[in-house]
Amino acid sequence: MPSRLAIKIDVDTDRGTREGVLPLVELCRLHGVPATFFFSLGPDNTGKAIRRIFRPGFFSKVMRTRVASNYGWRTMLNGTLLPAPHIGRRNEDVMKEVRNRGFEVGIHCYDHFTWQDYVSVMPLAEIRRQFQAAQEEFVRIFGVQARSAAAPGWQCSPGSLAVYDEAGLLYASDARGRQPFLPSMQGQTFRTLQIPTTLPTLDELLGRPEFPPERIVPHYLKLLKAGGDSVLTIHAELEGLAYLELFGELLKGAAGQGIEFYSLEEAARVLHRDSLPVSEIKMGRVDGRSGTLAVVEGSAKTLF
Repeated sequence: MPSRLAIKIDVDTDRGTREGVLPLVELCRLHGVPATFFFSLGPDNTGKAIRRIFRPGFFSKVMRTRVASNYGWRTMLNGTLLPAPHIGRRNEDVMKEVRNRGFEVGIHCYDHFTWQDYVSVMPLAEIRRQFQAAQEEFVRIFGVQARSAAAPGWQCSPGSLAVYDEAGLLYASDARGRQPFLPSMQGQTFRTLQIPTTLPTLDELLGRPEFPPERIVPHYLKLLKAGGDSVLTIHAELEGLAYLELFGELLKGAAGQGIEFYSLEEAARVLHRDSLPVSEIKMGRVDGRSGTLAVVEGSAKTLF
């Protein structure tokens, strides 16, 4: 089976939107990559994430991936010592430019911190309110409703999956797994197709002794040799800034290896839902990340 790769770009912060998005647009255009950009559309409350310091593995991940250096101290204070900038209102020209240059755009969230930390315990009405706020900002910027969403930190719940169904999304990308599926969670089955992230993210590899920087691209290319369709999630705050050159090396290496690039929207439109498996989403651990995230049972240990 030939190898294909889809690039999913999560844009978490005001700085990532302002400084990291357009360099990624230029790089993807250079290599003919139809990437999908998922935008955070409301307040940048990144500074509040310091509350996660007591979660298992959070502090070690922060140190290993040099979060403060990569995200910038201004971002690390947003929503605490500094006001939370409104990402959509401050950066709508950047977002429109992405769409105008032919890239698919979707919803990441309204408030990244709130969704990532609380969607698992939010009442349905609050999940609906958060998603509607994101959808309204998306419509204000792009003039149409979003057809896709990708949850911050791979965090979802039965409530968030139900809200996607209500919105009539074409697909979502909330989980870690191996192949597209229809999701079930806590005994409920949902209609919105899920296209999961299949490959480890850069911040799951950075700083590990077995993956010095010069081994990261070869590691990805080795994983891609297995064939089939893969989805890689990158971040505007990492691959769009300090690791832009590394990401360019990956795209060049993948093309040189004969790997084709495809878009998530393209995949969603040709998949036949009647033939897709119904897979259960559970909250589990993925090597290199702190806390738990949405995984398809049996897939989390296969990502490396």
